[in-house]
Amino acid sequence: MPSPGGDYDERLTAPRTWWLMAFGVGVAMALIVYPFGPLAMLAGLVGGAALASAAVSSYGSARIRVVAGSLVAGKARIPVEALGETRVLDPAEAVAWRSHKADPRAFMLMRSYVPTALKVEVTDPADPTPYVYLSTRSPQRLAEALAAVRTAPSGGQAAV
Repeated sequence: MPSPGGDYDERLTAPRTWWLMAFGVGVAMALIVYPFGPLAMLAGLVGGAALASAAVSSYGSARIRVVAGSLVAGKARIPVEALGETRVLDPAEAVAWRSHKADPRAFMLMRSYVPTALKVEVTDPADPTPYVYLSTRSPQRLAEALAAVRTAPSGGQAAV
């Protein structure tokens, strides 16, 4: 959520149904090892559910933050000074920009279960990335946080 200083923090968590599917993987593993006895079945349930849950958790742990004068999206850290115009994408535009309009050079942090997105131009001439595409549930708030950091005095910002 943006604050007066422009800070923003969002975690792109996986939908609840994915956690149910992770449990379903555990049940499937339990049924696969059923012929080996009840102990193997329990191990299959726990092991399968644990592995599937770890995969869901890992995929759903992507974060988007605006902090210390930078946009941090997943593993990317981009100084706000290297970013240009922002464009809020509604669900239809978001699908278009992550499919047939997508540039292969763009940095894309996409999650199909998040319908809206923010497209941010990259203005750094040394960077071949034309834009950053970010799946976000609050594209307008993220755009406002980036604008707040751009207009804030940079004297107190930490070096990146």
